[in-house]
Amino acid sequence: MTGAPLRLAALLALLAASPAAASSQWGGSYPYPVPLGLQPPPVPDADPVTGAKVALGKTLFFDKRLSRDSTIACATCHDPQKGWTDQSPVSTGIGGQKGTRSAPTVLNAAYMTRQFWDGRAASLEEQSLAPIENPVEMGFTHAGVVRRLSGIAGYAPLFKDAFGDDRVTIERVAMAIASFERTVLSGNSPYDRWKAGDKGAMSPAAIRGYALFEDPKRANCAACHSGPDFSDSKFHNLGVGAGGTDEGRAAVTHDPADAYAFKTPTLRDLADTAPYMHDGSKKTLAEVVDFYDDGGIKNPHRDPKIKPIGLSDAEQADLVAFLGALNGDPVRISAPPMPQ
Repeated sequence: MTGAPLRLAALLALLAASPAAASSQWGGSYPYPVPLGLQPPPVPDADPVTGAKVALGKTLFFDKRLSRDSTIACATCHDPQKGWTDQSPVSTGIGGQKGTRSAPTVLNAAYMTRQFWDGRAASLEEQSLAPIENPVEMGFTHAGVVRRLSGIAGYAPLFKDAFGDDRVTIERVAMAIASFERTVLSGNSPYDRWKAGDKGAMSPAAIRGYALFEDPKRANCAACHSGPDFSDSKFHNLGVGAGGTDEGRAAVTHDPADAYAFKTPTLRDLADTAPYMHDGSKKTLAEVVDFYDDGGIKNPHRDPKIKPIGLSDAEQADLVAFLGALNGDPVRISAPPMPQ
C-alpha cells in the first residue's frame, strides 16, 4: 500500500484514536451550541470542526456526483426530510440496486463510537468514504471522486477555505463530510425539557413509560439504550435476522459469539425514521415494543438481556408514549447550490 491509500489509512487510524473531549455546552473543540439534553460531540484532534469545513462537507453530502453515475448522494439515503434516513426497509443505490439493511439515521451519529449497523467503521470519516466504493450504493472509486471534484472549478474555493489550498484529496473529502455530520444533532425534546425542570413537558403516559424504561425489573430498556443519545454503541443479538445471510457484527470480528448482533440505535427522533431494526422489519414503534416484550427471537447467541417481560397493553402504550417524547426539534437542512 503506497501513496494516497497509505495516507488515508494513517489518517483514519489517527482519527479513530484521538478524540478530543468537549465538556462545556460550547466546547473547546466544538464551535457550535448544542441542543438541550446533549453535550458537545467528541471531535478528533486531527479533524477540528470549522465553519468552512462544515460548509464544504454539506455541499459534498448533497452532491450526487460522488457516485459513479451521478444519481446517488449521501443525502439520498440520509434525507434530512425523512429523519436523515430514506424511510425504507433497505436502501436503493445506483442502477436501482437494493441493499440489505435499513439506512441508519445521521442524527447524533457523532456520539457513536462505531459506525454502521455492524460497527465496521471506527469514525465518521471512515464511514463517509465506504459508500462511495460500495458497488451497490455509489459504485465509484475514491480516485474517481478526486478526479471528478478536481475538474469542477466551483469546488476550488470551497476546498481552499476549508484547508488552506484548493487541492482535492479523498482524506479532505472524508474530513469535510464528517465535520458536517457532527453538526446534525437532535435534542430539546419534551423529555429533555422535562429533565431540565419543565414538569409539564411530558405527558403522564410518557412519564409512566420512562419509569418502565429505566426500571431494571420491568422493561429495562436503559440497559442498552443508555446515555443522552439512548445508545450504548454496542452490539446485541435480538434474534432479528438470525439464521440469515447477514451475520452482523460477526462479519467484522469473525467471532461466532457476535453472530446476528447489531449496533444499538439511538432512540431520538424515531417518529421520522421508520421502519425499524437493521432490516426494516418493524413498521411501528408499537411493533418494536411488542417484539421486545416477547423477548425477541430465540437463537444460540441471543443477548441475555433480551428476555420476555410481560408488560400489559397499557404499559406498552406508555413506553411508546415515552419514545415519542424523545422527538426533538426537527433538523431540516436544504441542499446548497452545487458547484459548477
